[in-house]
Amino acid sequence: MCEKKKFYITTAIAYTSRKPHIGNAYDIVLADMIARYKRQNGYDVFFMTGSDEHGQKIEEYAKKEGITPKAYVDKVSDEIKYVWNSLNTSYDKFIRTTDTDHEKAVQHIFEKLYKQGDIYKGSYEGKYCVPCESFFTASQLVDGKCPDCGRDVIDAKEEAYFLRLSKYQDALVKYYEENPDFIKPESRKNEMINNFIKPGLADLCVSRSSFKWGIPVTFDSDHVIYVWIDALSNYITGLGYDTDGKAGEKYKKYWPADLHVIGKDIVRFHTIYWPIILLALGEPLPKQVLGHPWVLVGEDKMSKSKGNVIYADELADMFGSDAVRYYLLSEIPFTQDGTITYESFITKYNTDLANTLGNLVNRSIAMTKKYFDGTVDNSGTKDALDDELKAFADEAVKKYRDNMEIYHNSDAVSAVMSLAKRLNKYIDETEPWVLAKDDEHKRRLKNVLYNLLEGIRILSVALLPIIPDCSEKIKALLGTDDGSFEFGAVKEYTVGEAKPLFARIDTEKALAEIAEKQKANNNKAAENTVRLDEISIEDFAKIELRAAKITACEPIPKAKKLLKLTLDDGSDEPRTVASGIAKFYTSEELVGKTVIVVANLKPATLCGVQSNGMILAADAGEEIKVVFLDGVEPGSKIR
Repeated sequence: MCEKKKFYITTAIAYTSRKPHIGNAYDIVLADMIARYKRQNGYDVFFMTGSDEHGQKIEEYAKKEGITPKAYVDKVSDEIKYVWNSLNTSYDKFIRTTDTDHEKAVQHIFEKLYKQGDIYKGSYEGKYCVPCESFFTASQLVDGKCPDCGRDVIDAKEEAYFLRLSKYQDALVKYYEENPDFIKPESRKNEMINNFIKPGLADLCVSRSSFKWGIPVTFDSDHVIYVWIDALSNYITGLGYDTDGKAGEKYKKYWPADLHVIGKDIVRFHTIYWPIILLALGEPLPKQVLGHPWVLVGEDKMSKSKGNVIYADELADMFGSDAVRYYLLSEIPFTQDGTITYESFITKYNTDLANTLGNLVNRSIAMTKKYFDGTVDNSGTKDALDDELKAFADEAVKKYRDNMEIYHNSDAVSAVMSLAKRLNKYIDETEPWVLAKDDEHKRRLKNVLYNLLEGIRILSVALLPIIPDCSEKIKALLGTDDGSFEFGAVKEYTVGEAKPLFARIDTEKALAEIAEKQKANNNKAAENTVRLDEISIEDFAKIELRAAKITACEPIPKAKKLLKLTLDDGSDEPRTVASGIAKFYTSEELVGKTVIVVANLKPATLCGVQSNGMILAADAGEEIKVVFLDGVEPGSKIR
């Protein structure tokens, strides 16, 4: 008996800063589709996902909530698993970067690279993005802002250890040349070569000393191992890799990875940094990296501040996991960003799932029950329409399989649904209800219904990786689990009772319910709002509002809620303001930002600090959001 061919597939591990939204969930759904398809085709699949749990941002979020970083990531990691499970994903392992075996292996990797001279100690000075936890050179900035997230950066200098990327640049380029399909789509590879490799690779900062929530460097207690080695190494540590030559059986069996499924924004990390880490370790490189596009809400990226975040688990609770999977896999193209709104989701559900697919299955089963007591075979009368249907099914299956092999998910789904549409057309062409009126057409009717059931069976096989619950329900209705794509493979059917697979959604009612839920969620932010008496324009004119740039920020001793801000408001002297935002912002997030200050507020002494003014902020429920003014000169009057 031949041993199964292995297939090791991973997703990027989700960062435990916040609960993942539906854009993050596309990663796991796409990878799950591929994993299920490979299993269906006889592969020995190992499918791994997980959570990335270290870093400065985690440390800050935990501090704001008044809990330890470990308690914070435990909570968010559980949320990630809940969302992944709500989408019926079939991962084999969920790795956490706080797992003891992962942390130990990462320390060994760092030590090995240091001892062989691939990691060295130095210092980093440059532009730093706090949310992305990344340093950039001035030339890498886009309009003076972070090239990854578009936010402001600050000047920072820090002692750090560095990985010698330049040492392995030629070897990486050679791997690209010898493995032309390493990066997909092709446009992502061109971006890596033209934007990063051709200009020359700068050595990579791989440790941090400005925060403590990370894996300690064993030989230097002032440093923690940075995300590039920590998070990226999960793909091998999760298989039992270690540098001591005692790698686990899973590592020996499954590495190198056959496919890393990631978002397009982290292609650089997976196709430059990660391969070079592996080259330095002397380990095989992944076979392929798929950098998929984003899921946008309308034309925008999802953002809590924009109030446009959609969560996959909430959609699954309302409409079922298959509906969410189907939308993501059918609406996100291979190379272009896809979009989602509640309206487009419901329209897609009703059109494709309830009407095209659900109605096809329901009425075919119902007619088989009504006209033949639930049992038909292929012994009936045939005609040319049947041959046309079979030829169409064969071609649709070929398109489906060709696209699944190259991970063109939306094209694969389109091929499946083309067969469903053709089967519906076949019903209209053959008119079974008319054939049923005349006993002379009974044998013809039997073959028509047999062809419909056989076509639906093939649909169920193709839909298994895409909408697995629906696929299993169809198989149960047909009374067969035959997995062949060959039209005519099953000779007889005895069907179950017809049941709607997807109940049609009342769009207006569903949108009203969603709006009501959103309103309830937003009420927390507004519940303490009190409407004050009206004032005149003359009253408002008494308030002097100015743009002011925060030039310094520090905690106030014995005042957990207060930060001491030094402001440049265009005056000759700096202005000091004490602000109760310490729970919500760090100094790094505030210095360099421009705010609105009430400049003529009567001074007050707070915890020993004379506060000369007040900055404007919004009470956003459980958070305070400072009002920032990007690009406004200090001293500008606000009218």
